[in-house]
Amino acid sequence: MLSETLTEGLDVYAIGGKLRRLRLKKKIGLVELGQHSGLSPAMISKIECGKLYPTLPTLLRLALVFSVGLDHFFVRQDEPTFEIIRKSERIRFPDDPNKKPEDISYYFESLDFKATDRKSSSYLVEFESPSGVETEGSPHAHDRSEFIYLLSGELEIRSGNDRVARLWAGDSIYFDSTVPHSYRRVGRKACKAVVLTLS
Repeated sequence: MLSETLTEGLDVYAIGGKLRRLRLKKKIGLVELGQHSGLSPAMISKIECGKLYPTLPTLLRLALVFSVGLDHFFVRQDEPTFEIIRKSERIRFPDDPNKKPEDISYYFESLDFKATDRKSSSYLVEFESPSGVETEGSPHAHDRSEFIYLLSGELEIRSGNDRVARLWAGDSIYFDSTVPHSYRRVGRKACKAVVLTLS
């Protein structure tokens, strides 16, 4: 039996509510989650209702099912997210680490990686011309939608088989990113954009 002080301290994190939101977002029932985590549906229900506080190993089992870290459950509910990401802290990644440098289509930096409970992800992207040729990057798709604001240069975006848009500095576009899409830098001028993806 936990003391009142410990109970109040744990309630601040609302672990059960966060678990329930993850489960409902993925449309997973208690029985199915039990099968994936090795925990009983009754135990999961008690955790969600705040009647039982999970141990760290138990919580890690649940976190692995939803591909989140333990930190997801320990963002305090009474502290709104407020994270600063300094330019010096950002890391630049290629679109595909297995490509040769001359074949990279774009490089990106996460602008909000410190915010653990975010509803979207934002990036600074610098588009390249692989091998010095204006070739189109490989089509890709992801959940929900994407927003691009072009900071400099000229960029062509292809969505599906028949929709093509060209952006110039200052232009922006919002589109359904569940449809396979690709980017192509146009011209030699540096091409950078802020890209926001919603999950």
